[in-house]
Amino acid sequence: MTLLTTWPESGPETVLRRTADPAEIAEALKPLGVRYEQWPVREDVPSDAGSEAVFAAYGPEIDRLNAEEGFTTVDVLGLHPGDDPEYPVKAKAAREKFLQEHTHDDDDEVRFFVSGSGIFYLHVNGEVHAVFCEKGDLLGVPRGTTHWFDMGTKPSFTAIRFFHEEDGWIGTFTGSAIAARFPDYDTVAAGYATDKAGA
Repeated sequence: MTLLTTWPESGPETVLRRTADPAEIAEALKPLGVRYEQWPVREDVPSDAGSEAVFAAYGPEIDRLNAEEGFTTVDVLGLHPGDDPEYPVKAKAAREKFLQEHTHDDDDEVRFFVSGSGIFYLHVNGEVHAVFCEKGDLLGVPRGTTHWFDMGTKPSFTAIRFFHEEDGWIGTFTGSAIAARFPDYDTVAAGYATDKAGA
């Protein structure tokens, strides 16, 4: 349900690791302090479900994670093409914001994908780890970890967000243009889809 690709920070010409095995992904991310796990997928939850339906479906998992990690705020963020005439503007603005390399000084970035997909790029110890997350995947990026997120040119996802701080998402941007040197969501997703079709 996910894919991990690791490159040296110098660029994507050399692939250091590429795996779609969940156990291997969790093991590779663990030394970075990154939490990766898979939750049961609730197929009866619509891809564009609102907060109430999502909380009802994933209540036990949310309660467990809150008990383990002490989160104080949990919300649901969704972005889907549809009848909203503002979608193109909203999608472009959201993508541009998260696509810039940044850190979070006061909180972890923890997301569970209810539907859709997105890629977290972790820039750690001279390497870039691209974690392609799909529905059922939970990823926890520790505070202080340099990273960026790409949802693609036509984002379509619903995610549960977990926060220790009530202020929610606050990013400290590095000003680096590193994200432009690596394959974006659309490129990675197209290659991943081809791989799955041939499997």
